[in-house]
Amino acid sequence: MSSRSSGENAREIPEATVARLPVYLRALTGLTEGGIATCSSEELAAAAGVNSAKLRKDLSYLGSYGTRGVGYDVEYLTYQIAREIGVTQDWPVVIVGIGNLGHALANYSGFRSRGFRVVALLDADPARAGEEVAGIAVRPFDELEQIVADHAVAIGVIATPAAAAQSVADRMVASGISSILNFAPSVLAVPAGVDVRKVDLSIELQILAYHEQRKAAVEAVAATDAAPLAPGGVS
Repeated sequence: MSSRSSGENAREIPEATVARLPVYLRALTGLTEGGIATCSSEELAAAAGVNSAKLRKDLSYLGSYGTRGVGYDVEYLTYQIAREIGVTQDWPVVIVGIGNLGHALANYSGFRSRGFRVVALLDADPARAGEEVAGIAVRPFDELEQIVADHAVAIGVIATPAAAAQSVADRMVASGISSILNFAPSVLAVPAGVDVRKVDLSIELQILAYHEQRKAAVEAVAATDAAPLAPGGVS
């Protein structure tokens, strides 16, 4: 299954559902690690942090895997979701930009356990060439095309400064990479058929700041309402 919106897949799954499938997979993995063999839609929804109606609708796009009165077989549903999102196979990945964020991504153990194998770390800074990160030697960015060809890489990760992100994306696309995970704080322009997922940590923090501000405002109003009246009836 691909998350592309090109209509290539006969069973088109909404993008919002595609985005939740990895969450369900993570929840199922947790249930498996807890020794749970079967679960209800309510239990799985609670583990995934969604409501059960939404979960049942999402899973209906994949087929009918639940049994009335019994629930879902955790191991079987785990496999079906993993197969649908493509992580039952090994996906070679390249990371470009080996600064602090690139280092952290290279050392992230969750990639391999979820079906992603980092085959190369690339950086345009000659001083980083040969540096070893997570057991992988950093290579010059100019080797991108050869690495993509040698390893049949389809997924690239951009962890460069914003100013370099577009040119890196252009080289990735030209080399044959068709899916990009972008950590740079910039919007990428890519041709049709290339999928981009953007992760902007500063935006996520700003969203949290908004919610904190709202909560503080509500608490301030509540405190004012609860304050005792001053003499003369004026608070």
